[in-house]
Amino acid sequence: MFHVASEIAAQPETWRRAADLIARSRATEMLPRQGERVAVVGCGTSFFMAQSCAALREALGQGETDAFAASEFPARRYYDRVVAITRSGTTTEILRLLGQLPADSRSTVITTAADRPAAKLANASVVLDFADEESVVQTRFATTALAAWRAGLGENLTPAVIEAQASLNAPLDPALADRQQFTFLGTGWTVGVAHEAALKVREAAQVWAESYPAMEFRHGPISVVDHRSVVWIFGEPVPGLREDLAASGALVVQNGIDAMADLTTAQRLAVELAVRRGLNPDRPRLLSRAVVLPAPTA
Repeated sequence: MFHVASEIAAQPETWRRAADLIARSRATEMLPRQGERVAVVGCGTSFFMAQSCAALREALGQGETDAFAASEFPARRYYDRVVAITRSGTTTEILRLLGQLPADSRSTVITTAADRPAAKLANASVVLDFADEESVVQTRFATTALAAWRAGLGENLTPAVIEAQASLNAPLDPALADRQQFTFLGTGWTVGVAHEAALKVREAAQVWAESYPAMEFRHGPISVVDHRSVVWIFGEPVPGLREDLAASGALVVQNGIDAMADLTTAQRLAVELAVRRGLNPDRPRLLSRAVVLPAPTA
């Protein structure tokens, strides 16, 4: 079995552990407080989780929350707290950002080890060591970071855990892997989940995959969808979308369950597509566990 397959399967348990960590430790104190102006940053998968985190916090009225790719953080904009999501704790863009924050800005890192450089640069750390991974492809760390965030916002994760376990126990629809093009759609916090699902298909299987906010999909991208396509909708479909898709010939997936639970099936699909193509989903081409760039020359 590939490492990524076992890591995907472990997610319900790591989400439980994340929720327990938040409930039984001081981890909640390390997360943003009510009313703080917050930026959540990450790279790659972690950036997509940052988008979901920001949308969730704003939707719950906890305070203004923005999400940025770490390399695109607006250095002149002030935030009460910057939260960095980083599995490795060594990613160059994250370290540069944390090292350049104003002295009076608080920072929190969600990561896998307290002794990594990112954790040492931050004021506080939420350490999810039980969600670390062997695979280059991120699955359980990303969703466990999101689970910890949701628990910190006061959400009960039990329904998501139950739905994820049921999804993981169900066979993968073979018709999905027969398609050649994949589009993932979301609204609100599930837009970040949609972006992450598409990234998994691209990086693990080298297959054409796209992602959009559901309403934006109709502003052009819907034109590429046909009988070779899967259109996967996280959450409730926007009015009229299913009718539009019926004319396209695409296979539409809309499971109506928690988006994190639904993502576990998209992750499994990425692995299946990789295997069918003779690829190793643990070690995608041109990728590594962390992007560490050389120091700039003088």
